[in-house]
Amino acid sequence: MDFGTYPTLQLEHAGPALIVTVNRPEALNALAGQVVEDLTQLLLVLSELGREGQWPVRGVILTGAGEKSFVAGADIVEMNTMDAQAATEYGRKMHRVTLALEALPVPVIAAVNGFALGGGCELALACDYIYASSNARFGQPEVNLGLVPGFGGAVRLPRRVSPGMAREMIFSARPIKADEAYRIGLVNAVFDNKAALLEAAQEAVAELATKSPTAVANAKAAMSAMVGLSTVDALEVESTSFHSAFLTEDSVEGRNAFVAKRAAQFPGS
Repeated sequence: MDFGTYPTLQLEHAGPALIVTVNRPEALNALAGQVVEDLTQLLLVLSELGREGQWPVRGVILTGAGEKSFVAGADIVEMNTMDAQAATEYGRKMHRVTLALEALPVPVIAAVNGFALGGGCELALACDYIYASSNARFGQPEVNLGLVPGFGGAVRLPRRVSPGMAREMIFSARPIKADEAYRIGLVNAVFDNKAALLEAAQEAVAELATKSPTAVANAKAAMSAMVGLSTVDALEVESTSFHSAFLTEDSVEGRNAFVAKRAAQFPGS
């Protein structure tokens, strides 16, 4: 599968993983308009994963170039030239990026090295897992600029951590270190350095590659669809997802392999 080339992104196909690196280290990988456009176009390509049983990658790892920053946030220099309408459209474009990340049929791991502030934290929040290096810093500093989160932070942060902690992070603009982010449930795991971080992310994707790709995709889609629903309505989504999964060839293979006490060879359909 041809993933394309993009001015601000580096792509590396590493076994079952696609590593996507935001590559603007001179600007701490801030989300300039070109980065947003590149992410948008790449995600259009990735949305085709799994069509007709083809799974060229089983997970996406999103990280930032260099040691200092995952994504420092929105490009404030660029934003400062915008009027309110242009800034709002900038935010809506990032909404489309984050929604597309959530809609991918494969898991996405944010490998956060250094700063994940503002838009960087919001980008990580749209990923399925967040792994962090020990020097990672997370925060929503928008109130320091007289602004509020505009890329989904006020929506997703209270779903990842407690509502009270989300409010404290947004109202105070106080950045938190990796160990505190782990303690409050913002990140899944913390690693000593960037090399260990990326190694762990690749190991996670390798583990996922042993599972049924259709089942993982169905589970991700169902869990996203359940957000905000009542228990009764969410259980109906789960039932529909279970029904669809039961009809797949992966399910037939998985159940037959279990009965035969052998390893499953999932066809991916």
